[in-house]
Amino acid sequence: YGPPLSAMSFATARIMETWAHGQDVADALGIERVPTDRLRHIAHLGVATFGWSFTNRQMKVPDSPVKVEITSPSGELWTWGPEEANDIVTGSAEDFCLVVVQRRNLADTQLVIKGATARQWMSIAQTFAGQPGIGRKPGMLSKKSGKSTMD
Repeated sequence: YGPPLSAMSFATARIMETWAHGQDVADALGIERVPTDRLRHIAHLGVATFGWSFTNRQMKVPDSPVKVEITSPSGELWTWGPEEANDIVTGSAEDFCLVVVQRRNLADTQLVIKGATARQWMSIAQTFAGQPGIGRKPGMLSKKSGKSTMD
């Protein structure tokens, strides 16, 4: 049921699942949650599962690295990946986390995606174990009224 996890990764995965299902409840009730910097745990897991997102779909993991630059709810810039990467994901930590836990379609966020590898990854990103998730259809659960920017 997914790759083996260390105790720390197991705990992080449970935080992610709790947050994702909490989002399901908020969406069902029409409540907008206030994001906090605790999203860093989910964002880190989102980046760490880059390869899993492809492997889980029997796809070759791309060789080109992706840099992630997202802004935390408190305004701090969180970055992962090599500085020289040509593929980049930028935007809010909340939008990034909503996409990697498949609670929002990329098109319903304000994430900016540069490069084919980053675009492909964000279209299939999956932090959770198990079969590939189908995600959300565009417009199903809009977050604010933003659209993704893709080049």
